[in-house]
Amino acid sequence: MRILVVGAGAIGGYFGARLLAAGRDVTFLVRPGRAAQLARTGLVVKSKLGDLDLPAPPTVTADRLAGPYDLILLSCKAFDLDNAIDSFAPAVGPDSAILPLLNGMSHLDSLVTRFGEHAVLGGQCAISLVLDPEGRVLHLNDGGTISFGERSGSRTARIDAIAEAFAAAQVQGGGSETILQEMWEKWVFISTAAGITCLMRAAVGDIVAAGAADRTLALFDEISSIAASQGFAPRPASVQRGRTMLTTAGSPFTASMLRDVEGGRPIEADHMLGDLLKRSGTADGFPVLRLAYAHLKAYEARRARTQSKP
Repeated sequence: MRILVVGAGAIGGYFGARLLAAGRDVTFLVRPGRAAQLARTGLVVKSKLGDLDLPAPPTVTADRLAGPYDLILLSCKAFDLDNAIDSFAPAVGPDSAILPLLNGMSHLDSLVTRFGEHAVLGGQCAISLVLDPEGRVLHLNDGGTISFGERSGSRTARIDAIAEAFAAAQVQGGGSETILQEMWEKWVFISTAAGITCLMRAAVGDIVAAGAADRTLALFDEISSIAASQGFAPRPASVQRGRTMLTTAGSPFTASMLRDVEGGRPIEADHMLGDLLKRSGTADGFPVLRLAYAHLKAYEARRARTQSKP
């Protein structure tokens, strides 16, 4: 199985490194600067599940990419999706499978429009990763899982083959026959976490200490109701897990979007929260979600204004 990992950032770097270390045929599609860095320093992963130091991992730049690849692992930010699609398009053949690990759902529409229904799998991962200034992948939590599957829910030979590759790399998770449900459940959780921690500019434990956990749960319930209206009501175990994680006293947990806001970086406001409001089908209701989304859009407006100054 020829595997193309689009980018060697935190998520792509981590899962690609695990697959490469397990002897899989992995190539990283990267920009020239990252290619030079990886040639110089190697691909380094620091993780409680085992460090990796892979000298000179195989890389290719978009101008030299030739396909087809069997599996294309995609983990860019939503605001980079169009550019990413253009960059890896030459790698897509009639039997290629594209496995996106983006949050939300609208990226599936973009990928299907470009490459067709058959090419696009559903996928999600639950792991906390960052890229440090030296280009090393830092695994911040104790675990990490990935799941993927046909969006139809069927179990196919290609899903089994991909599952075998990740199992050989000792990555937890694997093939799923309910991948869209899992993607929606993650979307409910991560959008609540992003919305409330950005709105309050605080970690979960600090929001609890401020007596505002009820606002977190109100946002969680609003987003859950939108998921239910789309036919993907979060299951009881997901609801219990999410509500607990988002209201634990003393918890230092924050969404990665808050770190991006604090760092003045681009964010996925439209892809994460705005798309939920579009799918709600109404101009009324969802007061906490609308406030959180407006807050993020105001941040984007301020960022655009300040960056446009000479």
